[in-house]
Amino acid sequence: MAKFLFDRIISFIALLILIPFILILIVISSIETHSFGLFSQKRVGQYGRIFNIFKIKTIHPKSGHISKWNSFLRKSKLDELPQLFNILIGEMSFVGPRPDIPGYYDKLDPSQQEVLNLKPGLTCEASLKYADEELLLANQNDPLDFNDHVIFPDKVRMNLEYYHKRNFFLDLKIIFRTLLYNSKPK
Repeated sequence: MAKFLFDRIISFIALLILIPFILILIVISSIETHSFGLFSQKRVGQYGRIFNIFKIKTIHPKSGHISKWNSFLRKSKLDELPQLFNILIGEMSFVGPRPDIPGYYDKLDPSQQEVLNLKPGLTCEASLKYADEELLLANQNDPLDFNDHVIFPDKVRMNLEYYHKRNFFLDLKIIFRTLLYNSKPK
């Protein structure tokens, strides 16, 4: 119950404060990408249900180019601020496994499927460990294979560990560590 109330109250307050900033980011991203600066994408949520996650668009839809501005949004994670709406409406939580695209979580073996009992989160231990995942993958000979056989299984392991240890104070610790990480100059 504490997590439910925390998610709703804090996301509501954060949106009240940040909505002008989010709107400015959407406008700038619209200019940078020559398209509407907000997008949604299908992701796997709690119990394997598909939902639309909201993000600020950082990739030009035709060229695939990422401008310096949009690269900054991605590195700073500011592109994920619209997910506060997902938290407010109950599709996500502040802390939980990052929601993945269909095609990964549906391949979990039965012993790993407990991860799907959790609401996906804005942050988690795995997202902190793999904060530079794009760079890590870019340095691999076969990024897809490395993701499928090293990163994804490690994320599942970490998310299962969270599932079995989760409590409100652990969530606060993860949120605090995320804020500290994201406040560091990049």
